[in-house]
Amino acid sequence: MDGKVPSDTLRYGLGLGALALLAHLAVRRWARYADPLLLPIAVLLNGLGLVVIYRLDRSTPNDSTAPTQLVWSMVGVGLFIAVVVLLRDYRVLQRYAYVVALTTLLLMIVPAFLPAVYGAKIWIKIGPLSFQPGEIAKIALAIFFASYLAQHRDALALTGRRIWRLELPRGRNLGPIVLIWLVGAAILFLEQDLGTLLIFFGLFVVMLYVATARTGWIAVGLVLVGVAVVPVALWEPHVHVRFLDWLDPMRTIRLGQGPSQLAESLFAFAAGGLLGTGLGLGHSYLIGFAMKSDWILATFGEEIGLVGLAALFLLYAIVVVRGYRIGRELRDPFGRLLAIGLASLLALQVFVVAGGVTDLIPLTGMTMPFLAQGGSSLVTNWILIALLVKLGDAARRPRLPVPQLLTPPPGSDADSAARGESGPDEGEPGEGVPGEGVPGEGTPADEDPGGEETQAVPRP
Repeated sequence: MDGKVPSDTLRYGLGLGALALLAHLAVRRWARYADPLLLPIAVLLNGLGLVVIYRLDRSTPNDSTAPTQLVWSMVGVGLFIAVVVLLRDYRVLQRYAYVVALTTLLLMIVPAFLPAVYGAKIWIKIGPLSFQPGEIAKIALAIFFASYLAQHRDALALTGRRIWRLELPRGRNLGPIVLIWLVGAAILFLEQDLGTLLIFFGLFVVMLYVATARTGWIAVGLVLVGVAVVPVALWEPHVHVRFLDWLDPMRTIRLGQGPSQLAESLFAFAAGGLLGTGLGLGHSYLIGFAMKSDWILATFGEEIGLVGLAALFLLYAIVVVRGYRIGRELRDPFGRLLAIGLASLLALQVFVVAGGVTDLIPLTGMTMPFLAQGGSSLVTNWILIALLVKLGDAARRPRLPVPQLLTPPPGSDADSAARGESGPDEGEPGEGVPGEGVPGEGTPADEDPGGEETQAVPRP
């Protein structure tokens, strides 16, 4: 941007490099069989986000957030190491699933009684610090859903009525999904947070489908989401404006109010084209508010282009696919559902954010995992990667051989031989015990007396 290397480049590089090294050493010591791609991709995404936030700081000298983002990166990696070291067996999470979910939901209710911040009540502020309980709730609810579905998947898999090609669930099994829907709808109405509803309910429906293999659950989920979203989109002003911008991004330009943030985002993507303008040479700072958090993907789109965005999405796709593979390799239902749920959580968040800033779906106000400014999101995603690392370590760890019964039944010939007693036919070469199928002493174990190769059948 100004023809010289920034003076604090070394500080940022060494800081992120030290964090990556500490995390790598923790994985090598306490999760040596974990998937080898999860941690490097997380570090790469975190570093790319730090670079672009630093670049936007240069365009907004009065609002420097890169140092704070580096501090949050330290906290996130510290929690990653803590999970890798302290969580010896992931199955212990199943014991506390209900307690964690209830505590998290209570925390999520608190912002509903606090003043709105930028149109949404999703923040808890304590002095200069603030955090979003909804970010932590995503992982807590994934653990709860995995525990619940592992216990009740057989009942939920029962088919009720068949309509066309859909096998709808039984009415008596709709209780849990209706309860989750009511909680999500209440959060949406009280906090005007469309993203939380889409993430929570989408996660539950995906995990339901994985646990039961019933497409009817997906149909029920889509209907319930529509029932909750449409009234809020029509009557709540903050969400209603986002729906109007989604339907017509250039609406404010025609009204003489200037381009909206969504229009500026589309201009940034268009200016980036195929290969981008180059890092630091874009104008996405014109988006204004939340350009480093909700809209940071527009800067990536303008300055690294469509090719760079494709590579970025492929990084996320690798993590998601690896998470699904870990779930497939795990044998217990809880671990399998938890791994697939965490991977789906990342996929849903990427889809919701990318879809919002590219006008595919209405904007939700959520942040891009690892890339966007924000401590709550960054810390939560580092915990998510740590859980996938521990699950992958359990899935890929070599299993100990199952011990065989070494003590023969009392009174058998093998028992007598083990005690050094001679059997009735001992000393007669070439003769085995009649009817037992065991060769005699003078015959190799893989040959019978007739000279044909056979396989000895071990006695139970």
